Amino acid sequence: MFLKSSAHLRLPVKISFVFLIASNQICFSQNPAPALPQSKSILLTGGTVHIGTGKAIQNAVVGFKDGKINLVADAALYLPHQGAYDTIINVTGKQIYPGLIAANTTIGISEIDLVRATNDFSETGRLNPETRSVIAYNTDSKITPTVRSNGVLLAEIVPQGGLISGQSSVVEMDGWNWEDAAYKTDIGIHLNWPSMTIIKTSSTPTEDEQKKNIDKALQEIKDLFNDANAYSKIANPDPENLHLKAMKGLFDRTKKLFVHANNIKQIVAAINFCKDFHLSMVLVGGEDAWRVTDLLKQNNIPVIIGRTHSLPPRQDDDTDLPFKLPYLLQKAGITFCNSVDGSWQVRNIMFNAGTDVPYGLTKEEALTAITSSPAKILGIDKTVGTIEEGKDATVIVSSGDVLDMKSSNIEMAFIRGRNINLDNVQKQLYKKYMTKYGLKP
Repeated sequence: MFLKSSAHLRLPVKISFVFLIASNQICFSQNPAPALPQSKSILLTGGTVHIGTGKAIQNAVVGFKDGKINLVADAALYLPHQGAYDTIINVTGKQIYPGLIAANTTIGISEIDLVRATNDFSETGRLNPETRSVIAYNTDSKITPTVRSNGVLLAEIVPQGGLISGQSSVVEMDGWNWEDAAYKTDIGIHLNWPSMTIIKTSSTPTEDEQKKNIDKALQEIKDLFNDANAYSKIANPDPENLHLKAMKGLFDRTKKLFVHANNIKQIVAAINFCKDFHLSMVLVGGEDAWRVTDLLKQNNIPVIIGRTHSLPPRQDDDTDLPFKLPYLLQKAGITFCNSVDGSWQVRNIMFNAGTDVPYGLTKEEALTAITSSPAKILGIDKTVGTIEEGKDATVIVSSGDVLDMKSSNIEMAFIRGRNINLDNVQKQLYKKYMTKYGLKP
């Protein structure tokens, strides 16, 4: 678990005041209780099913039983059998999507940015491969209901800070505790590649000092990986070194190395490093990924891109470069997914993906960037990410286009067949003040 120093217990007066105000705003509300396991079979009929593979079926039926999808078909070709499904829900005119998947988030481990005691996403030290973010995951977070009411049903919880932050896990947006919510734990280790840019200003260290710091950081990383690689070859180490044991999965490729890097120098150096150690790499951030698509393609490296709604990295870049990046990667044949790093910001990931559409992607292609593609990158594509028979019944139903902030309206959500309560504190406040002023919610 992430360590907390005693400083967390002595909040400054101003921060304490902020915490009290924030607490006062949310303490009147409790999160909805986690949903019960699916007990009755369900058939959704009449809606448009977006498979998540780039295809859609108009006027379709989707059935699920015991938490698994057991029917996806054209409604015109489906012959219903009496009693085949316990509950039939007519969703004519509505859209059925796979549950959205958010990669690279701090949801559940970061609550109020300005209140240090509510943030549990980093460990002390620079090299922490044994740190597990999932055991710090807070299922009582007030942010989670808001995020899932926008359709995000799974998220990758990522540790922060240092050179090696620790291990990320995938969780469901519903559960009594972290054990309940955990979907796939410790999928990979996160490496924050050192900046390789020399900054020349009067307030920065000299060029030689900056180069020494870069070389020192790179050497720390290399030494650790050399030690961990040697340790992974020991059959029965005695005593065990938990620090190095956590990295064993990197060398037998059961875990991935998520490398956070944006600049082209960082990306190229990281790729060469992973080739030397024969690691399965995922690039996170990748602002300059479009510059090295051949190298990424050659080494089969997927990309978790950062926020589409952001400024370009350089003053002489196209102003709309962040919006075009998904298309440039798609055109080059690179597997990628959208992400919105942070916690509450994750509720806008579908609208970031929607911005990909005017810049080259089709709506179905943009949808894959928040469904099947993150599932593939995170290693959970055998069970989620698409609406196909045999996969988990993790689906959402919207009365509008989920990629469009004006029309998106999630009316139903199911996680492995469990009917999720979509209430949240924002909806409660809306109803409260509509009632106060005599308006109909």
